[in-house]
Amino acid sequence: MVGGPRGKRAYRFSAVSLVVLVTMGIGIAPAQADSKRSAQRVLNSLPVSPERTSGYDRDLFDHWSDLDDDGCNTREEVLIQERKAGRVVDCEVVGGRWRSAFDRDVTRNSSSFDIDHYVPLKEAWDSGAWRWNAGTRERFANDLGYRGSLIAVSASSNRSKSDRDPSDWLPEFGKCKYAKTWIAVKFRWRLAVDAQEKSTLSRILRGCSPRMKVPSLARVVTR
Repeated sequence: MVGGPRGKRAYRFSAVSLVVLVTMGIGIAPAQADSKRSAQRVLNSLPVSPERTSGYDRDLFDHWSDLDDDGCNTREEVLIQERKAGRVVDCEVVGGRWRSAFDRDVTRNSSSFDIDHYVPLKEAWDSGAWRWNAGTRERFANDLGYRGSLIAVSASSNRSKSDRDPSDWLPEFGKCKYAKTWIAVKFRWRLAVDAQEKSTLSRILRGCSPRMKVPSLARVVTR
């Protein structure tokens, strides 16, 4: 986090301290935080499975929480870390400026931007989060342990994206970064990809630099 409030500490995860929980019948080896690997190999490590198509409710994912109990909720935290200008007063950015990665819109009014779950909550549910307990769903919905999990983007681009995966929606700009970050979030949370989603991501990666940063695994507890 950039200049966080009241001595804010960032979440850090050590691969040594992580316990690899097996979900969907497949174990994925831990990665050192931000280690670099072949993007295609990381994608290939994800389980491939049809999506679950029932049971989702947004209220199953509590957000925006204050999981580190510092007085700032997750929306405020992301606006602080994503700001291009401005100073932090308690949990607010004064004189802030933000730029949306999806469409490059710029704003000084944070209320015109949404906090986007890079992998939407419904997509997460359909890809394996339906197995998680409530605490894991809340940690996913408020994940500050990996910078790519949550970003501030224009409301129009976020609503255009909605809950669609890369086979149905891609940003106007930064498609390589989008694909790699999508893969990284799914790797971090041991989520599956469906066949069409994997095919689309593989096609995008063919036009990108071959390596990507791989986040450490998050703690996942099933019901």
